[in-house]
Amino acid sequence: MRKIFLAGTVALSVLTMGGSQAYAQAKPEDVIKYRQAAYRVMGWNFAPMGAMVKGDKPYDKEAFARNAANVEFMSKQLIEGFAPGSDKGETKAKPEIWSKMDDFKSRMTKMNDEAAKLAAVAKTGTFDEIKKQFGATAGSCKACHDEYRNK
Repeated sequence: MRKIFLAGTVALSVLTMGGSQAYAQAKPEDVIKYRQAAYRVMGWNFAPMGAMVKGDKPYDKEAFARNAANVEFMSKQLIEGFAPGSDKGETKAKPEIWSKMDDFKSRMTKMNDEAAKLAAVAKTGTFDEIKKQFGATAGSCKACHDEYRNK
């Protein structure tokens, strides 16, 4: 698990060097790959937390907190994967993202905020508080998926 996270983080770091100008000049297919890698790393970290919350896997406070911190970090990287021109190609992103960018960014900001709350409560909260915030974070992800992601 750590190898995938590390590989994804390194890839994202390389792609984001130079700030927003670097990704704005990237080829659309590279931006799509960046976006997909960021979501893959998020999912990799989100899945074990979901299993713990559902009771499918024993709760491990340290692992949960680490996964939550990774999700928080990755959530902040996602918006860079939606540069102009990256709406075409092998992607599940709906074209409405680019025509409704203000709404999309608002939803991304909400997800970033919920992920930050999850990372914070994972460190010090009770399991019930963690479960509640996990649900809020998952809901903010789903809100974007429902509106802006093709099945």
